[in-house]
Amino acid sequence: MKSITLRSVLIMVALLVGSVFTAKTQDLNSAILFTKSEQYDKANELLNQLIQSEPSNSKNYFYLGENYLLEYFSDTISNTLTVAMNNARNAFQKGVDVGPNDPLSYVGLAKIASYLGDEQSANEQREKARSLLPPVPKNLKRISPPAPEYAYTLAKIAESYINLANDVDTSLALPIIREAIGIDSKNSDVYLIAGDIVILKNDASRAIYYYNLAQMADTESPTANMKIGYIYVKGRALQSAIPYFEEAIQLDENYAPAYRELGQLYLLAQRFEQAKEYFEKYLALTAGNIPAKIRYVNALFYAGDFEGVIQNVEEIFQLDRSRTYMNRIAGYSSLDKTPPDYDQALSYMETLFSSLDPDRLLPRDYQYMARILVRKNVGAAELANKAATLRAEIDRDRARAATVAAAERDALNAAIASKTAEADSLDAVIAGMNSNVDKAFDFYLKYADVLPDGSPGDRALPQEITSMYNSLRNYAGVAKTLSLSLGSLPESIDAYMQVGRAYYNGARYQSADSIFNMVIQSSPDYIPAHLWVARTYSRLDPDTKLGLAKPKFDNLIEVASKDPVANAAELAEGLTFLGFYYTSEEDYPQARAYYNRLAELAPDNNEYKIRAYNGLGLIEQRLVANEKTNEGRLAVISRSTEYFNRILALDPNNASARNQIAYLRSYDASVRKGINPNEIRGVVTDAATNAPIAFVSIRVKDTAAENLTNQRGEFRFEIPASSEVLVVSARDYRTIEIPITAARVYNLTLSK
Repeated sequence: MKSITLRSVLIMVALLVGSVFTAKTQDLNSAILFTKSEQYDKANELLNQLIQSEPSNSKNYFYLGENYLLEYFSDTISNTLTVAMNNARNAFQKGVDVGPNDPLSYVGLAKIASYLGDEQSANEQREKARSLLPPVPKNLKRISPPAPEYAYTLAKIAESYINLANDVDTSLALPIIREAIGIDSKNSDVYLIAGDIVILKNDASRAIYYYNLAQMADTESPTANMKIGYIYVKGRALQSAIPYFEEAIQLDENYAPAYRELGQLYLLAQRFEQAKEYFEKYLALTAGNIPAKIRYVNALFYAGDFEGVIQNVEEIFQLDRSRTYMNRIAGYSSLDKTPPDYDQALSYMETLFSSLDPDRLLPRDYQYMARILVRKNVGAAELANKAATLRAEIDRDRARAATVAAAERDALNAAIASKTAEADSLDAVIAGMNSNVDKAFDFYLKYADVLPDGSPGDRALPQEITSMYNSLRNYAGVAKTLSLSLGSLPESIDAYMQVGRAYYNGARYQSADSIFNMVIQSSPDYIPAHLWVARTYSRLDPDTKLGLAKPKFDNLIEVASKDPVANAAELAEGLTFLGFYYTSEEDYPQARAYYNRLAELAPDNNEYKIRAYNGLGLIEQRLVANEKTNEGRLAVISRSTEYFNRILALDPNNASARNQIAYLRSYDASVRKGINPNEIRGVVTDAATNAPIAFVSIRVKDTAAENLTNQRGEFRFEIPASSEVLVVSARDYRTIEIPITAARVYNLTLSK
């Protein structure tokens, strides 16, 4: 037997070590290929195995961190930024711990810092990585680390300048890329990164140039063709993209992502049979690979096949219920499909929120949940109107029941009971819907909390919430939303006015007044604020009994009179109100003065003149009752008729003026017969006891005409012409409104 020499032993050891090194390198290369082919779960599994067998190899940690980041960016619907960043940072940091002289781990930490907006830390990590690369010798054959590794590290440093907004400072990144190419001009990865950088600046031709160089550097890789195909898809040149995806498949017939991209491309082109064919091939190549199926689901989502998304999510759940984050895309799809399924969407999203930790939720989760709650409950305003209509009908039926025969009263009482039950049921439903709307607002606030300041979503959010409340006719909600982003006065004067008007529309008059007065304090001559303050006080005192709005309209007229031409519309509104106010106060000389001023405000504005003549004509109608003789009444009727004829001279089709003239003719005829057509009378009794009620207010709506019942519940008084509704109210009783008809006797009942 031949003896074993020392030399032969050394050779055997060298071969063994070399074979082990080659196997380990091959395993790492396999993991990298898994990552490039988007099989992130397999890459993750293999890299963790390598880490267990080679815990001191920093490269394994770097590629594990890269795998976490690429997996996140491949599927931002299923994955969360926080979790991905934490996982990647931990991997890179472990790489630093076991290999403090390996620059790649520092590059990974630079990426994380840049993504999180900490450019100072990112630059520190980049400088640390550069410091670990020795100066480039003149003879590149002597470079250490080897040229491919050195150039790749430089390219990765350049890549670290890409931020989360998919932007990059090319003035910093491209010089590093050029340096990398100078060191290794045949490095495919360097050219791929160069293309990725320039495409972010929409330099498609330059990106394709770099991708073509990458393809020449590695003729067996499908990656460059895939990236060129992406460029054409992004530019909506779908036909131009197809050959590149097909070329990727020719290079590697088992390259699943190419089939997925072709499937999605044909789906966008609505060539559904071809899309189905490629998707089936993709799923066959990734059989049992749930992450691949998830990426297929994402492709369906972005292609708008929401029913397909839901179907495939349910199939995933049948295989693996632990993937609860898939409720997210199913919930999104249930809302976005036509028609939406709000209950299904809400169910998916509630499951998502109950099963995921808060740090695994996406900002869009809060936004979608808010949208679902809003759209599911958008009918609340309509139901509220229906309930209010029912309540009004109930009041009218109760009033009528007290005046009809027993048989008809029984039928009315049955109708009242039925309507009351329906109205109560509607109120309960409305309360639940409004509660959900409040929850929607809370979700919008959470969405705002997690959005980066100044992001497109952050800027668009107030408008979305405002639109939501407008759709619900919830104007107080509009104001609440707009108030969140108010700036300083007077710079933000338009925003303040918008908030004030929203409070006004929502009947939050005290809040509206507060906002408008803030504007007036900053800009005392700002006419719109004075106008809206006056309108607000008019709503606070609709019957003008308290005179709250009068001084506000006085202020409006005083400020607006400084430029009566520019402020004619505001002056007209103020003069109209004060004319009405003094009419209701029976101060007719003052009322006439304001109406005459209105008529002369703008000689070419017929609308103002018509408004003035109408007020003057109604004043004369009121004065008829003050005349003691029929002759005096006839003279006043004639003056009133003259004003309405002036209106017809300006607008021959004015229906209101025609009706007033017809009424005055009838009134004239009645007066000539000695009849007062405007006197009404009646008795008010308790609906339960039938006892008369004393001191009941009988008021003509929107006027100052009012009378009180005597101890016998009786009333008698003259009402203004063209009165439409009586408002009947008493302490401890429900107020009712009664339409005024041709009848002159109104026997009424009130309920406790």
